[in-house]
Amino acid sequence: MDTSSHSLENLFLQLGLDNSPAAMDEFIFEHKLPPEKTIEAAEFWTASQRAFIKECLSEDSDWAEVVDQLNVLLHE
Repeated sequence: MDTSSHSLENLFLQLGLDNSPAAMDEFIFEHKLPPEKTIEAAEFWTASQRAFIKECLSEDSDWAEVVDQLNVLLHE
């Protein structure tokens, strides 16, 4: 059983990104998405990051809610 905490900070770690508050804020600020662009189609992901995001959403995994949270932040 996976008992890890699925937070935005841990999602950044899972994606291999710096999860310090300042780095997360900077990433979100620099990677805004237009309304018609889905999070998994964003050009800034590596192939493995994109695959992870797609898998989370398509399988409605434990990470899906946090990926949705990041999606909202990237579209604000």
